[in-house]
Amino acid sequence: MYLQALATAVPPSAYTQAECWEIASRSQVRQRLSRRSMLTLNKILHGNSGIQTRHFAMPEIDRIFDLEPDELNSVFRGEAPALAGRALEAALSTDGIGPADVDALLVCTCTGYLCPGITSYVAERMGLRTDVFLQDIVGLGCGAAIPTLRAASHILAAHPGATVACIAVEVCSAAFYLDDDPGVLISACLFGDGAAATVWRSKPGPTGLRCFDFQTLHLPAERDRLRFEMRNGKLRNLLDRTVPEVAANAVGRLWSGRGDRPVGSVVSHAGGRDVLEALAPAVSGHSLETSARVLGRCGNMSSPSVLFVLEESMKAGGPGNGGDFWLVSFGAGFSAHSCRVGL
Repeated sequence: MYLQALATAVPPSAYTQAECWEIASRSQVRQRLSRRSMLTLNKILHGNSGIQTRHFAMPEIDRIFDLEPDELNSVFRGEAPALAGRALEAALSTDGIGPADVDALLVCTCTGYLCPGITSYVAERMGLRTDVFLQDIVGLGCGAAIPTLRAASHILAAHPGATVACIAVEVCSAAFYLDDDPGVLISACLFGDGAAATVWRSKPGPTGLRCFDFQTLHLPAERDRLRFEMRNGKLRNLLDRTVPEVAANAVGRLWSGRGDRPVGSVVSHAGGRDVLEALAPAVSGHSLETSARVLGRCGNMSSPSVLFVLEESMKAGGPGNGGDFWLVSFGAGFSAHSCRVGL
């Protein structure tokens, strides 16, 4: 399938890590956390995390750790479709494809749950036709963007004349949770909100790029290293300290099975500074600097992150060296996914 357009969106409100510390330090949550946990937050948010700013859609940012589950879900219901719609509107405007041309809309997310899903809200917001095929993909965590593209490729294989739009959107600020678990504390210091939209057809588009050669790796034995759980009606992110090592192992296995076609650039999910450092040897010879820049500007946005990196990589030119962009994402499951985007 061929890429027609790619666009990203972030909420207008951006916060430095120091400002995030100020929010946490004046929140009622400090009365529930141990002194050690507050020191941990202070150290991370004022340290070299590789993150300069993050964007949050949460309108009541000072109450972010004190909102009730129903309030968090209400924020997700309002902000996720709006953010997703902004990304899709920008993608459609870059190629001259109008909302009436879209035949299928796929949306992946893991930071909230709606039924009907986000696709219903985005279709209404964008004025899509009432016969558009809608598919919501949930539960795949940070790695979800690439499996969503794989699903789009299957739709286009069955319906070659179709136009398929895909959106990865996360409102991580609607899933923030704090307690004394070190992994939970680290998560709160890493994640931000964002959305990325792509448009695909079976024929070449303005970019000239096609997406192909999908791979997936599941490691159920590592499932509890990285996942959401429900606690007191809220999503609580579990993040084990071994995640960088697990991610590097999974990415290395996908890399070893990439085939003989040359890779010009590696486009990796920007999971965190430690994750990128662990990944570097697995994709030896390829820079992860673009992923690091996206991490610095936006934090870990979960599923949209890899597409933010692709967008920035495309703006810098082709993948180079006569090769492809090799995209890789990973997250809950534990799972990792890759594909190629090239000429």
